[in-house]
Amino acid sequence: MRRTAPPRHALLAAAAAGFWLAACAPLAEKPEAQAPRITEADLRNRAHEQLAEGMREYQQGEFDAARRDLSGSLDHGLLTKSEQSTARKHLAFIYCMQGHEADCRDEFRKAIEIDPGFDLSPAESGHPIWGPVYAGVNAKLRPPPEPAKAPRNPAQQLLDEGLAKYNGGDYAGAAATLEKAVKTGLADKGEQVMALKHAAFSYCLLSKFSQCRSAFNRIYEIDPTFALTAAESGHPSWHRTYESARRRAQAGGKK
Repeated sequence: MRRTAPPRHALLAAAAAGFWLAACAPLAEKPEAQAPRITEADLRNRAHEQLAEGMREYQQGEFDAARRDLSGSLDHGLLTKSEQSTARKHLAFIYCMQGHEADCRDEFRKAIEIDPGFDLSPAESGHPIWGPVYAGVNAKLRPPPEPAKAPRNPAQQLLDEGLAKYNGGDYAGAAATLEKAVKTGLADKGEQVMALKHAAFSYCLLSKFSQCRSAFNRIYEIDPTFALTAAESGHPSWHRTYESARRRAQAGGKK
């Protein structure tokens, strides 16, 4: 039996369907080119290169280029503290030479804060342009330590206690403690006078005028030139008693 060939239009439809399926098939994806990986070691090397380049440019007087490279070396955040302070020191020098004192001061501040042991050499600190700026920053951030105070001896401790009582309004306690401080042995004449003066004030405020006068008289035995301030001498509680003691001292201790 003879086979019949497919109609022409059927063949065209089949070819079109095959083309359509081929066109819709996903294309094979090409592998994407990967960007080169930058490691921390690469960044650290770059920071060191920029620092070295900035130092070279600084030495050659190329200050604008040095400023860019020194700043760039710091931007990586991978320099050691000593390297950071070196970069900032030279940035400060550049800023000061270019008249940017605020930036100069800020770089010195950062150098000290980063590295507490940072300091300029004697030749650097004596430079007329940036020396005074650095001295001001250094004094503000690292003021000289206050000298250690000598411990107070028992008599001085009693003096401190008596003055505290006087200032707190405990005049009876103040007089007793201040008298005890004098008896215990205040070595300094100024401290003796201070103790007796406030003891006298306390006695007069307590209306114990004979004891008040006696304390003033003892002051003049220690310091014949003693005098109350204008504000103190006019106090109504002890003005008359003080004046009596003062006149007695001027008369040579005669009543």
